[in-house]
Amino acid sequence: MLVLTRHPGESVMVGDDIVITVLDVRGDVVRVGIAAPRSIGVHREEVYRELQRANRDAASPSDVAVEALSRLLRPPAADQPPGDEPAE
Repeated sequence: MLVLTRHPGESVMVGDDIVITVLDVRGDVVRVGIAAPRSIGVHREEVYRELQRANRDAASPSDVAVEALSRLLRPPAADQPPGDEPAE
């Protein structure tokens, strides 16, 4: 981790096109401004973590959904006429 000391109005460059500027310092609170291309997502860390979790959850289907899809995609048994259920 790079650690720098900056005063209000001073900036840090990240790569060629991201500028992080210290706007204000009050006690233990620092306000920063971030200028970055629209193609680069900029989020507070807690928001970023929540987005990752929500994306993981959305990409992981429930067991019920997997079973329902399996039933839909299961080919009908070739040796049974339609409508006949096997005896149990």
